[in-house]
Amino acid sequence: MKKILSLTLVASMALAAAGCNTPQGQNAVGGAVIGGAGGALVGAAVSNGRPGATLVGGVLGAATGAMVGSAMTPQEQPRQCARVGYDYNGNQVCQAYY
Repeated sequence: MKKILSLTLVASMALAAAGCNTPQGQNAVGGAVIGGAGGALVGAAVSNGRPGATLVGGVLGAATGAMVGSAMTPQEQPRQCARVGYDYNGNQVCQAYY
Protein backbone atom coordinates (compact mmCIF):
# COMPACT_ATOMS: atom_id res chain seq x y z
CA MET A 1 0.00 0.00 0.00
CA LYS A 2 2.86 2.36 0.80
CA LYS A 3 4.45 1.72 -2.59
CA ILE A 4 1.24 2.57 -4.41
CA LEU A 5 0.78 5.75 -2.36
CA SER A 6 4.40 6.77 -2.96
CA LEU A 7 4.19 6.13 -6.71
CA THR A 8 0.92 8.05 -6.94
CA LEU A 9 2.42 10.99 -5.08
CA VAL A 10 5.54 11.05 -7.25
CA ALA A 11 3.50 10.76 -10.45
CA SER A 12 1.18 13.58 -9.45
CA MET A 13 4.12 15.83 -8.56
CA ALA A 14 5.81 15.08 -11.89
CA LEU A 15 2.60 15.77 -13.76
CA ALA A 16 2.13 19.09 -11.95
CA ALA A 17 5.70 20.15 -12.70
CA ALA A 18 5.34 19.14 -16.36
CA GLY A 19 2.59 21.72 -16.79
CA CYS A 20 5.04 24.54 -16.02
CA ASN A 21 6.30 24.99 -19.55
CA THR A 22 6.72 28.76 -19.37
CA PRO A 23 9.77 30.56 -18.01
CA GLN A 24 7.69 31.94 -15.15
CA GLY A 25 6.38 28.47 -14.27
CA GLN A 26 9.83 26.91 -14.44
CA ASN A 27 11.26 29.58 -12.15
CA ALA A 28 8.37 29.08 -9.73
CA VAL A 29 9.01 25.32 -9.58
CA GLY A 30 12.75 25.81 -9.08
CA GLY A 31 12.14 28.39 -6.37
CA ALA A 32 9.68 26.08 -4.64
CA VAL A 33 12.17 23.21 -4.58
CA ILE A 34 15.02 25.33 -3.26
CA GLY A 35 12.80 27.17 -0.77
CA GLY A 36 11.19 23.98 0.48
CA ALA A 37 14.52 22.28 1.07
CA GLY A 38 15.95 25.34 2.80
CA GLY A 39 12.84 25.81 4.93
CA ALA A 40 12.87 22.17 5.99
CA LEU A 41 16.54 22.40 6.98
CA VAL A 42 15.96 25.57 9.00
CA GLY A 43 12.84 24.10 10.63
CA ALA A 44 14.73 20.96 11.62
CA ALA A 45 17.68 22.93 12.97
CA VAL A 46 15.57 25.33 15.03
CA SER A 47 13.28 22.69 16.53
CA ASN A 48 15.90 20.02 17.30
CA GLY A 49 14.51 17.68 14.65
CA ARG A 50 10.80 17.68 15.51
CA PRO A 51 8.88 16.61 12.39
CA GLY A 52 6.09 19.18 12.76
CA ALA A 53 8.44 22.15 12.60
CA THR A 54 10.36 20.56 9.73
CA LEU A 55 7.13 20.10 7.77
CA VAL A 56 5.94 23.66 8.47
CA GLY A 57 9.35 25.07 7.50
CA GLY A 58 9.32 23.11 4.26
CA VAL A 59 5.82 24.22 3.30
CA LEU A 60 6.46 27.87 4.12
CA GLY A 61 9.81 27.78 2.32
CA ALA A 62 8.27 26.19 -0.77
CA ALA A 63 5.47 28.74 -0.93
CA THR A 64 7.85 31.65 -0.49
CA GLY A 65 10.34 30.22 -2.99
CA ALA A 66 7.62 29.76 -5.61
CA MET A 67 6.45 33.35 -5.23
CA VAL A 68 9.97 34.77 -5.36
CA GLY A 69 11.01 32.55 -8.28
CA SER A 70 7.93 33.55 -10.26
CA ALA A 71 8.44 37.24 -9.54
CA MET A 72 12.12 37.13 -10.56
CA THR A 73 11.32 36.07 -14.14
CA PRO A 74 12.56 38.80 -16.51
CA GLN A 75 9.85 40.35 -18.63
CA GLU A 76 10.21 40.18 -22.39
CA GLN A 77 11.02 43.53 -23.93
CA PRO A 78 8.92 44.64 -26.90
CA ARG A 79 10.74 44.52 -30.20
CA GLN A 80 11.46 47.79 -31.98
CA CYS A 81 11.84 48.24 -35.69
CA ALA A 82 15.40 48.94 -36.85
CA ARG A 83 14.81 49.22 -40.60
CA VAL A 84 11.59 50.12 -42.38
CA GLY A 85 10.88 48.96 -45.89
CA TYR A 86 7.87 48.91 -48.19
CA ASP A 87 5.88 45.99 -49.52
CA TYR A 88 4.40 45.55 -53.01
CA ASN A 89 1.39 47.79 -52.19
CA GLY A 90 3.47 50.61 -50.71
CA ASN A 91 2.71 49.79 -47.06
CA GLN A 92 5.45 50.22 -44.46
CA VAL A 93 6.90 46.90 -43.27
CA CYS A 94 9.55 46.38 -40.63
CA GLN A 95 12.46 44.45 -42.14
CA ALA A 96 14.77 44.23 -39.12
CA TYR A 97 14.31 44.42 -35.34
CA TYR A 98 16.54 45.50 -32.46
